[in-house]
Amino acid sequence: MMIRFLVFLSFFLSLAAPSLAQSDPKDLITALGKANFKQAEELLGEIAATGDPRVVPALEAFAEGDLYVRKSDGQVFITKAAGGNLAAIDPLTGETVGEAPKATFTKIKVNNNLRRAIRSALGGLTLLSPDRGVRLAAAQAVLQSPSAENLELVEAALAKETDVEVKGRMEEARAVSVLASDRSADEKRAAIETVASLGGREAIGILMSVSSTIDESLRPDLDAAISSIESQLMLWDAGQNVWYGISLGSVLLLAAIGLAITFGVMGIINMAHGEMVMIGAYSTFMVQQVIRTSYPHLFDWSLAIALPVAFLMTAAIGLVIERGVIRFLYGRPLETLLATWGISLILQQSVRTIFGPTNQEVGNPSWMSGSFALGGMTITWNRLWIVLFSLTIFFALLTLMKRSSFGLQMRAVTQNRRMASSMGIRTPLVDAFTFALGSGIAGIAGVALSQIDNVSPNLGQSYIIDSFMVVVFGGVGNLWGTLVGALSLGVLNKFLEPSVGAVLGKILVLVLIILFIQKRPRGLFALKGRAVEA
Repeated sequence: MMIRFLVFLSFFLSLAAPSLAQSDPKDLITALGKANFKQAEELLGEIAATGDPRVVPALEAFAEGDLYVRKSDGQVFITKAAGGNLAAIDPLTGETVGEAPKATFTKIKVNNNLRRAIRSALGGLTLLSPDRGVRLAAAQAVLQSPSAENLELVEAALAKETDVEVKGRMEEARAVSVLASDRSADEKRAAIETVASLGGREAIGILMSVSSTIDESLRPDLDAAISSIESQLMLWDAGQNVWYGISLGSVLLLAAIGLAITFGVMGIINMAHGEMVMIGAYSTFMVQQVIRTSYPHLFDWSLAIALPVAFLMTAAIGLVIERGVIRFLYGRPLETLLATWGISLILQQSVRTIFGPTNQEVGNPSWMSGSFALGGMTITWNRLWIVLFSLTIFFALLTLMKRSSFGLQMRAVTQNRRMASSMGIRTPLVDAFTFALGSGIAGIAGVALSQIDNVSPNLGQSYIIDSFMVVVFGGVGNLWGTLVGALSLGVLNKFLEPSVGAVLGKILVLVLIILFIQKRPRGLFALKGRAVEA
């Protein structure tokens, strides 16, 4: 009886031996050496199903094209260049077993479908890693490359997961894997709801990928989920356009706010205002050059150092322009336009002579680099800081205008120059320092613009026309009008650009402003005062 049992057992083991051997990771990796693309994809599913973390280096090498088969015996190795030879590394132990000429190996080819399968297999294998970051990345990999073979591994990892964020991502990974499997309709319906809760274009891509193979009974659920996500995307796209518009408006506010002061107080059409912005940007470039060469550890503070430098430099240039040219042309706006246009050409050519005509590199500090997601929107840090910075400058200038004696004199000169002069206000000095202040603020604007635009001699020309439109639309000399005008034009531009294009969008904005000025010649917020209203 015992003899019969042993014979039966040996016969059973001989039948089961191929399947047992085939489940061994070493044998599965060796089988990759003779497999075609379709067979290799099936083998990757079996390798992932072993749950053996030792195969991870081999799969990573496979994805990178570093997995080779030795011609003499069909053994598969991870290889690395070793002079003119290749070093053969055991795919499971990581030990180097020797070197041989490259001609003795054949590279195991990989295509895009295999790379996706490898990412999916790697994701499944690292779901049980003790490292939280590795598990989160693994769940993300499975989410991006769903596979029915990984479903059981995902569910096993999900049952053991305790971290809330990782568990949530694993649940999403399980849902997309369920959609790729042969699970029941109820499970797939629940998976559709989970994928729909992800939102975004990635979720639509996942649902569309199973659209051709899904049961017809689930078609209404699938279509409803896709429609719901598309509606959400439309709202987020509108929100993204509003943010882009606010970002553009803040840039226009920085460029126009100094012009609003000089234009409102002095009645000067300053065509050189854009060059003050340009000089502020070049001041930032010079500060960063000094810091790079002498004090590299202070680079993150470069913008803070550049702000007072740019303000003082452009304010001084503005003071010289006002005292040397502008003060002789008061009451003759056309001649001030021609004079300041000539000054702008001189400043541009001077910068070209000193720095050259090409763009200069101005770096972003670490705290202004990168971006973050806010729902379905992407917010870049440099744009966010510029929005906050422009609002800070606006309210600081508003406080100066409302709470200081200089601001009181400036407003008095704006409303009634003759009466202010008769009350003892030295209007020529107010004009000079007002022009210097407006130029200094333009220089500060140049510091901010250097972070999002090319620093070149033509930088200011990109903003001068838009700045005048903002000032005229908002109301000459009114800071609140400048703020509202800048943000309104920025948002309007960003909503027009996708449908009509950037150039036609600007033309339409200009036409709308012309029509608006026909109804309200003094802009949104007109200044009050007997001299102004006369």
